[in-house]
Amino acid sequence: MRLRNVAGSREAIAMSRFVVQDPKIRKGNWKDLFGNQHPIHIEIGMGKGRFLMDMAKIHPEINYIGIEKYSSVLIRGIQKMESEELPNLYFIRTDAEEITEIFGKEEIDRIYLNFSDPWPKDRHAKRRLPSHEFLDRYRQILSKDGRLEFKTDNQDLFSFALQQLEPAGWKIEQMTYDLHHDKAMMEGNVMTEYEERFSMKGNPICKYIITMS
Repeated sequence: MRLRNVAGSREAIAMSRFVVQDPKIRKGNWKDLFGNQHPIHIEIGMGKGRFLMDMAKIHPEINYIGIEKYSSVLIRGIQKMESEELPNLYFIRTDAEEITEIFGKEEIDRIYLNFSDPWPKDRHAKRRLPSHEFLDRYRQILSKDGRLEFKTDNQDLFSFALQQLEPAGWKIEQMTYDLHHDKAMMEGNVMTEYEERFSMKGNPICKYIITMS
């Protein structure tokens, strides 16, 4: 996917009070940033931030961190926060591969992967966020009773993701191939921009919630 560069986005991100500029030095001490002992949920590949902002408004008892590597995308989330600041939400600009250097053991209570890049070529399989390689990274930072939630409209990516679970030592708690027609899994569902767009086209949304075995 080609992303249009947004002039000045890197500079604006570097100056934003909503972006944690030195995330690695906070490893193991993220609750200090929020000033409370609330659970921490992260979204990897947060896009423009709609999902996390909605979640942060609905759940003030939870702290949220959005991770996005593209400046031209993250800047849109910052602009939203400038219009409606939320005390329980911060952003990080980094690559997902860095998460074990940013978060400590069992520091995160939930991980969200929403409409991740499918990286369709076989040689790029390790870059897919629900891959065995990334599941191993998530295991290092997720609490023992933590959960990972993954949503996508890409059937091939979902099939790949399911194949990765058993070898990586994860188990399915809930799963659906058509989220918006699954009453139980739709309870409390918060849509992303992509989810709204794809569901309006009639694309079924796949979702799983998994835990560590």
